Amino acid sequence: MLHSFFALTSFEINLGNAIIFQDTLTTYSKHRHSTNRNHWVESRLSEEYMQDIRIEQITFTRFIAAITIVIFHFGGEVTPFNSELLKKMFQNADIGVSYFFILSGFIMVLVYSKKGHVRPIEYYQSRFARIYPLYFIALLLCHLAILLKLLSFDFYGLLLNIFMVQAWLPGKALSVNSPGWSLSAEILFYGLFPFLLSFYRKVSIYTVLVITLLLFLVSQLIMYRLLFSAFYKGYPSPSHDLIFYHPLMHLNEFVTGNVTGLFFLKYLSQQTRKNEILIFLVGIILLALLYFPIGLNVHNGFMAIVFVPLIVLISSDNGIISTIFSQRPFVFLGEISYGIYILQAPTFVLSKKILAVIGITNPDLTFYSYLLILTLVSSITYIYIERPLRNLINGIRLTSGTG
Repeated sequence: MLHSFFALTSFEINLGNAIIFQDTLTTYSKHRHSTNRNHWVESRLSEEYMQDIRIEQITFTRFIAAITIVIFHFGGEVTPFNSELLKKMFQNADIGVSYFFILSGFIMVLVYSKKGHVRPIEYYQSRFARIYPLYFIALLLCHLAILLKLLSFDFYGLLLNIFMVQAWLPGKALSVNSPGWSLSAEILFYGLFPFLLSFYRKVSIYTVLVITLLLFLVSQLIMYRLLFSAFYKGYPSPSHDLIFYHPLMHLNEFVTGNVTGLFFLKYLSQQTRKNEILIFLVGIILLALLYFPIGLNVHNGFMAIVFVPLIVLISSDNGIISTIFSQRPFVFLGEISYGIYILQAPTFVLSKKILAVIGITNPDLTFYSYLLILTLVSSITYIYIERPLRNLINGIRLTSGTG
């Protein structure tokens, strides 16, 4: 039973690409004219401190997607998600993976296109500081669950997880901490992004669009070719892992986010309007696609037809949705959503064990108590572990000179 929970599809997320603060653009500007000796500080500050209200208002959507995925994994049999209406919607809620891969690409372009030159080594350092500390904490919690015999031990899987390459090996994508597969895909995206950004600057935006469409079509053709062939053995199997979890199968989503960011900056970044009605309509279309079968696989990029307009509309909104989503409590929930995502699996098995010890076994009460524990743990780790370690790692100088 526990193994099946860990074998569920999970999303991406770079759940932390938009963690930035309201008052920090001024700080960044003060550092722009630093001396050559301290020029590296500018690169360290650029990602964390380049602030735009549009990024803030999109942050809360990460929390919504994160909670949706948690419900998909662990709440499908509890009230009210076991009702016929909601159960049909949540059975495909793992499409959140596409949303976060696309959002990741979108945010990367918005943040780094404002920089003149992106130094790959400093970019990689910043990305490592953002995702690995809490990722490793999640592995430690999984190891604790293994010691308590709540999970089975997989040495090879653990080794792959430590180096974040599990999604590259079919059959091991969901090993140890199953949500970590999407971070394994993000490593590919991060490795390519400095070079992709350099390429984007050398060609027209329409060239990038054509290449992105071709990449999307090729990815979809490969997926359907494999799905409807003797190669595919169903779930769980290495063939399933290759089709649904392999990083190369999701590259089109990240690049789709990139091209969306390029178009947004070129044509829409200075245009804000009240988009509540359009956002509502796109939301209805999204729910309809989740509820009604359309005969197409909605994974591996297909849902970009909904997620791209949703991201753009929210990012350019200056109405009530922007006002609500930009409130500090909602922004904070978005900031801790990476923890909610990456800690969800070990926290579930550990909290379920603790709750059972104190006599709480009712499925509904167990799940909602788990949600409360997960939110609390994610908040504490964000404040006292995730953010301090990120700042510490980013403060380490890896290069000399101005480069």
